[in-house]
Amino acid sequence: MDITLFVNITSRAWALPVLSCLHDGVAGRQAPLLKATGASRTAFSQSVDHLIKLELLERNPGYGHPLRPEFRLTSFGKSIAALSHSIQRISPQTDHGLLRRSWTLPVLTTLQTPNHFNDIKRQLGTITDRALSQSLKTMEDRQWVSRTVDYIARPPKPIYTAVNTGAHISQITGPKIVFAP
Repeated sequence: MDITLFVNITSRAWALPVLSCLHDGVAGRQAPLLKATGASRTAFSQSVDHLIKLELLERNPGYGHPLRPEFRLTSFGKSIAALSHSIQRISPQTDHGLLRRSWTLPVLTTLQTPNHFNDIKRQLGTITDRALSQSLKTMEDRQWVSRTVDYIARPPKPIYTAVNTGAHISQITGPKIVFAP
């Protein structure tokens, strides 16, 4: 999986929690998934539609009622769901809101090794300076990322490193995500 796809998957707040719940054995119908994730109906519906477009989920053709569809993971979706479940399991329940932010996981993926701001931005491609700055600041406040300054460089440059929960998530996502050239 390349970083562009990973960014696309995480662009919907409830995509990873839905995948994680399905991996964990929650029934693939709307009511059990809504209860397990805590998502609103609208956000849940948008996330499920998004996952179907990405071919990670599909409607179960053997399940009857069209207004109460059942969803199941595709073969590709199963591997992403396992990754999602690992990420959800590592992070404390209080930090799941941070995981639902669009850029948290892609930024952590770039922090397998300490990186400068511009190196992170270059690897993610479509992220804006503001979005990256806000994401790093939020993770720094939660102590998922550590910021140090390299005073040897001229001008001095900050170096960002994944720490604590951020480091664990970075290790999980790291080997599986490939950066497209």
